[in-house]
Amino acid sequence: MTTRTIFYFSLRSPYSWLAHRELTRRRPRVAAELEWVPYWEPDARSERLLAESGHAFVYTAMSRPKHFYILADVRRLATARGLKVTWPVDRDPVWEVPHLAWLAARAHGRGTEFADRVYTARWLEGRNICDPATIAALADESGLDPAELAGAADHPGLREEGARALRRAVEDGVFGVPYFINGHDKYWGLDRLDAFLATLGPTYDTVPPPEPDLREPVLEARGGGDLGHGGGCG
Repeated sequence: MTTRTIFYFSLRSPYSWLAHRELTRRRPRVAAELEWVPYWEPDARSERLLAESGHAFVYTAMSRPKHFYILADVRRLATARGLKVTWPVDRDPVWEVPHLAWLAARAHGRGTEFADRVYTARWLEGRNICDPATIAALADESGLDPAELAGAADHPGLREEGARALRRAVEDGVFGVPYFINGHDKYWGLDRLDAFLATLGPTYDTVPPPEPDLREPVLEARGGGDLGHGGGCG
């Protein structure tokens, strides 16, 4: 890939989760060559870092009707892929906890693998990925340093790296995820993934959609998760 090809994603978003699955399972070569940039609703500390450089995060509160639509839509999309979602309950989440942990995992060459484990924990196991104890456990399962990843949100260097990612999102006009960029062309949402992939040309072979992975937890969907996201999630 000679032009910039970017995948903006959030570990919070169910649509990012489904896009991640599509990319890593059907188009692993593309997934490996894309630039992955995390995107999340910043806490006060991250907002201060953004403000210092003259940036402001775009956020629109989710309406109640949209929230219920997403509950039904994600269930429908997951069912079509042989998955059963368990809805996480987010209480006072700090999204730097999982996303800065992802940056730490990426520094060890394990970003894609760790994202997959975090998504599974959130959307198939209903775990609280904003709990440092959860991140420590997932890091340990992934062969990474539990203390390093669990404490990533308190690391000044990772805080600044995270702020740089959010600044890029602001500059690229990102307002929701998944969000794909190929050169000057931008695509928002899971339903734009195929259009984005088509712009990459025939060089990148497509792997047929996999059969449902019966080894994954089979958990019934239940309501209650906070699916609000900056500009809507998908």
